[in-house]
Amino acid sequence: MNSTEAIAIEHLAQRGFTDGFRIVDGGLQVLTSGKLLRPADLVIREVYRFEGVSDPDDMAVVYAIEGATGDPAKAAVLADILIRRRAEVGR
Repeated sequence: MNSTEAIAIEHLAQRGFTDGFRIVDGGLQVLTSGKLLRPADLVIREVYRFEGVSDPDDMAVVYAIEGATGDPAKAAVLADILIRRRAEVGR
């Protein structure tokens, strides 16, 4: 993790995005509680992308994730994951 990523994570933590997650069975498991959240339970509020200076494939992504039901803000750092965009439903 470079200093720019650390600054983004610290800024999000100060705003309440404090939990980390890991991917488990098609959902995200909260590291502090072990609770498994499904995609329908979550909303991505912000995305920060960091690309390597010498290698664009050296990329990290920081997601600010919040519970869809208005639960306290959560954060996840998901580094080195390929992102494929899907067409939005209803458009």
